[in-house]
Amino acid sequence: MKALSVRQPWAWAIIYALKNIENRGWPIHYRGDILIHAAKTCTKKDYQVAKEFCQSMGVVIPELICLRRGQVIGIVTIVDCRFSQVASGWGMPEQYHWKLENPREITPIPYIGRLGIFEVPDELVRSA
Repeated sequence: MKALSVRQPWAWAIIYALKNIENRGWPIHYRGDILIHAAKTCTKKDYQVAKEFCQSMGVVIPELICLRRGQVIGIVTIVDCRFSQVASGWGMPEQYHWKLENPREITPIPYIGRLGIFEVPDELVRSA
């Protein structure tokens, strides 16, 4: 199954806080389900910036130590992708906004992430 690595706490926000836009510098033409992999790395500075942004969206995120990393944590459906020059909700300016729907939590799967879209073996996903 296709997967995307997302740094924490953004991965958590996609699955648990209805973050419905993923900001990327490149478009995606794929539509359908994709695994959300919580990347292993997250600096304290990056976490603090994300925490403040999430608070501005009315979302309180867990402490960094409580967030899963280096694991597939859920599935979401990509339904659209559009470039936007302006910020809107979860969308940042000058980014491609991947429109996400139907986030679902799964039993976490330890896995090494990669850049871009990558494949996670179906047998691992079925077991979760």
